[in-house]
Amino acid sequence: MMNSKTVEKLRSSLRVKFVIIFITAFLIVLMFPSGESIESEVTVGSVWIHEDLISSITFEILKDPKTYENEKNQAAKTILPIFLRDISLEKFYLDSLKDSNLFLFKVLSKSNNAQNSTKLLSDESYSTLYKFVHKQKSFTGSRISSITQVFSNASQIFNKIYQHGLLSITYKDIPRDSIALRDGKFENAFPKTNYLDRNSVNDFIQFYLNGNVGRNSELNVAIEEYIANFIKPNLIFSRQLTESAIQNAKDKVPPNIGIVNENERIVAKHDRITPEVKLKIDSYKIAKGQGTGYWGRFSQNFGKFLHILIILLPLIIYIVLFRKRIYGDNLKIVLIACIILFISFLTFLIYQLDVPSPVEFLVLVPVASMLLTIIFDSRIGFYGTVIISLIVGGLRGNDYAFALTNIIAGGLAAFTVRDIKNRTQIFRSFLYIFIGYALSIIAFGFERFDSFNQLLSSFAFAVSNALISPVLTYGLIIFVERIFKITTDLTLLELTDFNQPLLRELAKSAPGTFNHSITMGTLVETTAESIGANSTLARVGAYYHDIGKTVDPESFVENQIDSKNIHEQLSPGRSVKLILDHVKKGIELGQNYSLPKEVIDFIPMHHGTMIISYFYEKAKELYGEDKVELNDYRYPGPKPNTKETAIVMLADACESTVRSLSEADSQKIENVINNLINSRIDDGQLDEAPLTFKDIKQIKESFLSILVGHQHKRIRYPKQEELEKTKSEE
Repeated sequence: MMNSKTVEKLRSSLRVKFVIIFITAFLIVLMFPSGESIESEVTVGSVWIHEDLISSITFEILKDPKTYENEKNQAAKTILPIFLRDISLEKFYLDSLKDSNLFLFKVLSKSNNAQNSTKLLSDESYSTLYKFVHKQKSFTGSRISSITQVFSNASQIFNKIYQHGLLSITYKDIPRDSIALRDGKFENAFPKTNYLDRNSVNDFIQFYLNGNVGRNSELNVAIEEYIANFIKPNLIFSRQLTESAIQNAKDKVPPNIGIVNENERIVAKHDRITPEVKLKIDSYKIAKGQGTGYWGRFSQNFGKFLHILIILLPLIIYIVLFRKRIYGDNLKIVLIACIILFISFLTFLIYQLDVPSPVEFLVLVPVASMLLTIIFDSRIGFYGTVIISLIVGGLRGNDYAFALTNIIAGGLAAFTVRDIKNRTQIFRSFLYIFIGYALSIIAFGFERFDSFNQLLSSFAFAVSNALISPVLTYGLIIFVERIFKITTDLTLLELTDFNQPLLRELAKSAPGTFNHSITMGTLVETTAESIGANSTLARVGAYYHDIGKTVDPESFVENQIDSKNIHEQLSPGRSVKLILDHVKKGIELGQNYSLPKEVIDFIPMHHGTMIISYFYEKAKELYGEDKVELNDYRYPGPKPNTKETAIVMLADACESTVRSLSEADSQKIENVINNLINSRIDDGQLDEAPLTFKDIKQIKESFLSILVGHQHKRIRYPKQEELEKTKSEE
């Protein structure tokens, strides 16, 4: 197991960042269509805006893959199931029947051998025959005649069946109306009903017996059962020959519809792209890709690699310059790479489908848009949408229309979740995603002269995308939060529920601290919004910043119900230890209850490294300044390093101080706010927080507006003086 220092080093290592980027680009390159040169994608109905395209090689014009596949399937359907007549099988069973006739005749015709015949004919195969023969009155009369009649008719029927032909499979198992009967090198087609199958052979036997023997049911049944022991199919279906014939028929279908010679013009500038021209261009791309050697393929793949790096570059620059927290955490970079690779791989899989439907609309770019927005912010979500859309467009042969369609739909998806307040809000994205796709389908469809059925089919797949994307996003968020240790606004919103165990315990054990935290939550949320910070994170941080006070609530004045202050009886050193313990205990509670690290950070950072001045001054009075160590009366830190933690630090001081004012007016409150904030700036407590002078000014104005509102005056109710008196005073 790696120690924590090694893990931290890996999470911030510049080399690891390069490795992540290069591996991501390399894996995407592997998903590009193989063998094709990467040029601009063309669509039927668009106009060729480049110079005349002249072929540099002679190549075949390949058929459209779907058309070619349909032609091969049609060729396969012309092949009939092939059957072979097995003459050796006929002879073998005819001889067996003759031998059996002779043997059984001898057995059944000997009257003194009845017991032996019973043993010989005890087999179920001959039971009906045995019973029929022994019903006759004498061996010398009707019995001999019956035996002869059975064997004679059996032989005749047997010969008729084999002359007619008995198929080895039933009619319903033969998909065609006819079959091919192969005899040596010759093969002829015949209707399958010209022959008997396992079902119709029984009807044939009964028909023959009724017409030639009569309707003696016992005799007919005896003959049927006797024949059943010998009759076997003599027309055998050959699966191997049939499949071979089908494959030969497919192979004979030409893959091309013509040839373009070297230096021949493929398409002229400003010509409209017709289906025929598109086939030429696509075939030219394939031919160029196949005609390259090792170095040609290498240079092409290297070009693809640079292609992907160029697409990723804007997102990389944006993260480096404006999203330092993402740039400093390689785990977050891995998460972004995984999302990009997930959509790229989905595009690759869908590209492999060879179906006559617009399945490209099942590429779920909106899922990536919503995930990036919820996990990070709307700007990362939109930048990521553009980057991913360009990549999937590249994977489909630089399909501009496909890329732009996904930018529109993904951008709207990111917009719908930019200020998400609950998980069910994700499902409103359905409408916006569909609108994005619908507008793009109509625009490009009209431009390409798509038919109504084509537009309708595209709409159907767009609806599927719009339905699947929010549901999949909802499911993936849970896994992303757990695997990558990410805290989204959805998790933070769940932590604002007052039924959370820690908040319930805080309200129960330390009601004064709880009220202070709730008031702070309102204060910091509004202030965070005004300076562009994460208002939800700031509010949650305010709720949980003092949870350590639940361990020993009476050590803090806001929880002391009576006027007795325990610190009056304690030494300054002991009091400071109790105060400092609430930070340590708060961190432990947060970890035990699995609070996100972003929330736990508020517990030590809202005090930073400030001095506990009240007890420090008291210690100096008691022991003398030279005998008091300043650092013993200082919070351990760290200092606030985000806008949110800085706001909570300032709000904690301002709210509690203003609350303690006996007669507060707007001027006093403004002075308190200015002095407290300026003192923390002078003490260096905000040195690591990314706050500007403009932010500080906005924080002061927001605090003043809200805290003055909290101190507003109310009119006195009638007889209020009586309500304020105790019974003893009355």
